[in-house]
Amino acid sequence: MSTLTATDAANLEAHIPALKRYAQSLTRNADEADDIVQTCLERAIRRFELFQRGTNLRSWLFTIIHNEFISGLRCRNRRGISVQLEDWHSELRVNGRQEDALEMRDLTRAFKSLPDRDRQILYMIAVEGRSYESTAALLKLRTGTVKSRLFRAREKLRDRLDGVAGVPQARAA
Repeated sequence: MSTLTATDAANLEAHIPALKRYAQSLTRNADEADDIVQTCLERAIRRFELFQRGTNLRSWLFTIIHNEFISGLRCRNRRGISVQLEDWHSELRVNGRQEDALEMRDLTRAFKSLPDRDRQILYMIAVEGRSYESTAALLKLRTGTVKSRLFRAREKLRDRLDGVAGVPQARAA
């Protein structure tokens, strides 16, 4: 085990600015870059006997930084996304949405109470998202007939929903 000499320490110190720039280019974060450089220097000092004298010290240090960066990425990927507690603490509470369930129940009841012809037109256009033309072709009707039946079906549905307490008015102005 060879020890680190004063010359070796000075050589390591001379490479710190380049190590910081390289770490910054990898992490895009100054704090993370400083942490990686510190870890790199600790490993380099602790394992300096692995450095082969006569080879490029800068390349050896850059390899340590690169390996540390990749190791950190793998570790974070295994751990998953981490979020500061302050960032999501307010999101922990969820207000109850019982009204949504009641509104959906009322809408379903009103829809089922419509005549088959009205339900069919509403379903094809409002739920399936079909065009007037494709609905007309499927039902063997004219496009104008589909539009007028849809209008009347929507009116009937609104009238049925108007009688239900707590359901917001769906009428357009």
